Amino acid sequence: MRPGLIIFLNGNLGAGKTTLARGILRGMGYQGKVKSPTYNLVELYNFSRLYFYHFDFYRFDDPIEWEEAGFREYFNTNSICLVEWPEKVGKLLPKADIQIFINIIETARNIEILAGTEAGRQCLNEWKA
Repeated sequence: MRPGLIIFLNGNLGAGKTTLARGILRGMGYQGKVKSPTYNLVELYNFSRLYFYHFDFYRFDDPIEWEEAGFREYFNTNSICLVEWPEKVGKLLPKADIQIFINIIETARNIEILAGTEAGRQCLNEWKA
């Protein structure tokens, strides 16, 4: 994970998006409490010089709500933005570097990870290594 990445988490309610976000933060060394941003819309995790924003747009009814909330400035080269329910914002969001799809299949989860940019491809290649 490096600054500037935009990651979309896709999946139904209860698929494990927030649990995966918590695991990513733990993997990056964050030791504090990791809360679901469902009611606050965004949770900030600041460690070192990195800003990690965890968004949840489930409660949005109209994509323009994202614009009105002023979230555009959070998507920059100094931060990592992890977005749950990106489809609620539509085409207003910047392009995802990485998209993660979580599907519940009976009693298990199927996860598909796709790179949408060169930065995303580089990140996935490092994860594979």
